[in-house]
Amino acid sequence: MLHINNLVCRVEGRLLIDNVSFALLPRTRMGLVGRNGTGKSTLLRIIKGELETISGTSRIRKSARMGSVDQEAPGGSQSIMDFVLSADTERQQLLSAADTETDPHKIADIQTRLSDISAYSAEARAGAILHGLGFSTQEQNNSCSSFSGGWRMRASLAAMLFAAPDLLLLDEPTNYLDLEGAIWLETHLKRFPGAVLIVSHDRDLLNTSVHQIAHLNAGKVTIYEGGYDSFEKQMAERQRLDMAMRGRQEEERRRLQAFVDRFRYSASKARQAQSRVKRMEKMQPIATIVENPVAPFDLPCPKRPMAPPMIRFEDASVGYEPGKPILNNLNLAFDPDDRIALLGRNGQGKSTFAKLIAGKLAVMGGHMRHHKRMQVAYFAQHQLDVLTPEETAYTHVCALMEGASEAQRRSRLARFGLGAAHAETPVGDLSGGEKARLLLNLIAFNGPHLLILDEPTNHLDMDSRAALADALDTYEGAVLLISHDRFLIERSIDRLWIVQNGTVRNYDGDMDDYRRQMGEKERKASSQVKVQAGLAKRQAKANRRESLAPLRRNIARLEAELERLRAGVVQIEAALAKPELYDRDPEQATSFNMKRNRTLKRIEEVENLWLEAQEKFERARNQ
Repeated sequence: MLHINNLVCRVEGRLLIDNVSFALLPRTRMGLVGRNGTGKSTLLRIIKGELETISGTSRIRKSARMGSVDQEAPGGSQSIMDFVLSADTERQQLLSAADTETDPHKIADIQTRLSDISAYSAEARAGAILHGLGFSTQEQNNSCSSFSGGWRMRASLAAMLFAAPDLLLLDEPTNYLDLEGAIWLETHLKRFPGAVLIVSHDRDLLNTSVHQIAHLNAGKVTIYEGGYDSFEKQMAERQRLDMAMRGRQEEERRRLQAFVDRFRYSASKARQAQSRVKRMEKMQPIATIVENPVAPFDLPCPKRPMAPPMIRFEDASVGYEPGKPILNNLNLAFDPDDRIALLGRNGQGKSTFAKLIAGKLAVMGGHMRHHKRMQVAYFAQHQLDVLTPEETAYTHVCALMEGASEAQRRSRLARFGLGAAHAETPVGDLSGGEKARLLLNLIAFNGPHLLILDEPTNHLDMDSRAALADALDTYEGAVLLISHDRFLIERSIDRLWIVQNGTVRNYDGDMDDYRRQMGEKERKASSQVKVQAGLAKRQAKANRRESLAPLRRNIARLEAELERLRAGVVQIEAALAKPELYDRDPEQATSFNMKRNRTLKRIEEVENLWLEAQEKFERARNQ
């Protein structure tokens, strides 16, 4: 399906892709992984034809359709449903042709093709995809412009999944999804009929949805069979063998060097020493795949612990407009050592609840009681905007350490994982992961009692996510986490709360239980799609019968005409059979003979037309 051959690419003078070759077979799902900045998105751009290369080729199978999610989200007055349906261009063209075509045979061809591509179940299939990605039935009919950029990117993802190209390219598809959407996407990709190349740092997605892992490191791509956990084991084993081989090579080099040093100037051993020098020169260093360790996160612990409960809700409600609460009947308690993850689909109120605890929203009714000295750190992706793009990471630290020396400030910045290379870089020029790292360390600078994290991993690579989980393990304060990253939830969280039906309650189960629950919902939705597909199939058969009806009517009309003509010939021949006709009215006899000949000729013409009509009907019916 996809063939990459000897690909070499530089970006701004930096060699990102170095003589890379690999193949992606049809119906194979491959995950492309590597540290941020190694060139994964660059490789996708090359495959899409958006970036020139120094040498090598990237090609897909002839006539294969390639699809990707564009960075520009859909807008305008078109509904989300219509936008997704329009992604299937063949269906759109066939439906337009069906409305204008008048030739019965071509109409039959169109209806047959529409049936083959399940065109009449398209809306049900598109609705199931949109629902899986978080769009309610009502929202599916809303205009694209009424949604935020993140939701419109979901619509772009839905459109590509609906179009089902032969080769699907996905770049961090779960970044715009909640946990429920990510679980749905994993399930959907398992059934995807084409080949898929996914750039992702979502461990669970790569464990459940791909057949192979392509590891991009130092410009090279290495293919591993299986999901991400299998890749990690294989890479660790390969690293162990490489290190062992390297150790043996170094031991051999020391032995040869010792011989050379000992006998270099010995006349009897000079030739042997020279031979060993040549052997050392031919030794190729064994490259290892050990990567530089990722910098840890610095999350200072609170200086003064709080007595439990740290926060208590009593019949509380919260919302944005007076009289229109988003969440009601909140009766919960938050202890100083709690580690809680919020579950629930986007739009149910998870971020609203987080803002309430962070003090950015006040209760509308009931009570929220908390310690007066409680310090809360709130991290959300939109808060990256609070960083000043023109200022450096160092100046941001200076604002929090006014009386400290420059050495103390730079030492603290280094603890953020932003060393000398990034200290003087304007924040606007930092990568998304570096900005997220800076902001997270800044908000937790003074050791908060409660850390609220709303999708903290969107810009972090796999190793940085593991580093964040390690930091949360050692952090002694409370944590409230909203994330689609199940690895982070399972590593760092002790309790689960679910936001659903206008309230927040304890969830009695673990992430495996929740996943099974989401899978059951997906199976029900899939069953509904099958029902809709059955109805659509019956509708297609009805449309097919309708398209064949003009052909049947034409045959019936010709058969009726043949019957009438043959009856006329019988009457004429009966009249001509009377002998007195020729004696009484010879002119009429001549007229009857001429009429008989014209009728027989017309019968022959109609019979030929009937044979043609019958053949056309049979061809249309058997297609």
